[in-house]
Amino acid sequence: MNDSRRIALPGRILIVYAGAVLVWLALGALLDRDYDRPTHAVGAVLTTALVVPLVVVARRRLDRRPWAGLGLPSLRSGWRRLLLGMACWLLPAALGFALCLGLGWVEISVRTSVGDALRVAALLVVLVGLKEALPEELVFRGYLQHNLATRWPAGRAVLGQAVLFTVFGFLIGAARSVDRIALFLVFALLLGAFRAATGDVWASIGFHVAFQTVAQLFGDVGAVFDVTGSAVLGVVAMGAIPFSVGWLVVRRHYRDRLDWRVLAADPVR
Repeated sequence: MNDSRRIALPGRILIVYAGAVLVWLALGALLDRDYDRPTHAVGAVLTTALVVPLVVVARRRLDRRPWAGLGLPSLRSGWRRLLLGMACWLLPAALGFALCLGLGWVEISVRTSVGDALRVAALLVVLVGLKEALPEELVFRGYLQHNLATRWPAGRAVLGQAVLFTVFGFLIGAARSVDRIALFLVFALLLGAFRAATGDVWASIGFHVAFQTVAQLFGDVGAVFDVTGSAVLGVVAMGAIPFSVGWLVVRRHYRDRLDWRVLAADPVR
């Protein structure tokens, strides 16, 4: 491929980043109404339908590099890492839920039947995957982190994409308070560490799906549980415990493969 026609790294990052922000802002404005499941579904489908082609075109026309560099191989080769990412959040979160309930910090009651709650949970897995996990991981841990990692050591690339992700959250209105900004930053650092450690984005997609699905299920989006002490539940069971365990998995399970000082290769074929 002819690198003389390749746009410089800052330009490539700016174009994809601005494109992603515009997609989320446009869909937010278009679908700005009281929450309902059909609107959520439309937003999820449109987000993936717009963001995936954005990254595909950017990789081909701006990077002039093959798709493989973005770290999204087929699910056939990535399903184990997908399940690993999900387990890294779900198992410690389950312990966190048990701790919060056992100590009386939190009370949870079901508004509807267990069967209905399970149906909502299954639907949210799909919607979260299409609206947040897949497109956000492809843009931030796939495209942006990989491009940064070809110029910066892995540790700086992880930090760089985490800052970009946090600013993205602020720009689209999802991270306007101090606690939300901190959540976005820590979350992105951990997801970036999974990307650097595993070599692709499947583990970070799995972790992202698990976290966001349960957060929505026990919040207003799911509307199937009444939760007393939701702030404690969010900080302890959904945040501190599973995020800490996720970091330990990265540090220990991938210690022989992870080098925070290495640059990523970006082959042309």
